Amino acid sequence: MNKTITFWLGILGVLFFVIPSVLGGFQFENYSHIQQYISESYAINAPYGIYLRIFGFIPSGIFIILFSLSALKVLPKSNLLNLGLIGFAFLYGFGNILVSVFPCDVGCNKELIDPSFSQLIHTFSGALTYTFVPLSLILIGFAARSWKQGKNIMLFSFFCGIITFMFSLFISSNPTGHYIGLFQRIIEGSILIWIITFAFYIKKQI
Repeated sequence: MNKTITFWLGILGVLFFVIPSVLGGFQFENYSHIQQYISESYAINAPYGIYLRIFGFIPSGIFIILFSLSALKVLPKSNLLNLGLIGFAFLYGFGNILVSVFPCDVGCNKELIDPSFSQLIHTFSGALTYTFVPLSLILIGFAARSWKQGKNIMLFSFFCGIITFMFSLFISSNPTGHYIGLFQRIIEGSILIWIITFAFYIKKQI
């Protein structure tokens, strides 16, 4: 696959995530990006939640899956890269689709009090994503050691993987904490910035 197409798949995946993440908060008078999950903006019964999911987060997941799988075709072959990118495609790309198809309850029911089936799937998928995506980034970092000018990608993948893992621990240790929104956005920001950096690396290899 053309590396320019791979590049744009990654960029579109990021844009289709960031835009609804920002716009979603405007539905509510007192929505806090520091204290509330992104998922609360497209929860069940959110005013424009279904539009955010259909026109934002689901396309983002699709673009990220396509980006990850197409990157396999344009980068040097290795088992580590296969594990890392396929894991990233399905844990993060498909994970975004799954949590959109199964949105959380109003307020995201952080204490899981009488949760709906959709909430349970949403919570399980989110936990799986935040637990194993850091490993995918680290595996890709190890694979990048042997690439042309791959040292920077290796180090950046390690850095983003560690940051993502640390803040995932913060959320899991206190899912009702005051700064969960901030912690989640640090996680998502680390992953999305990694996608952009990785996409530009691929583009430069043309």
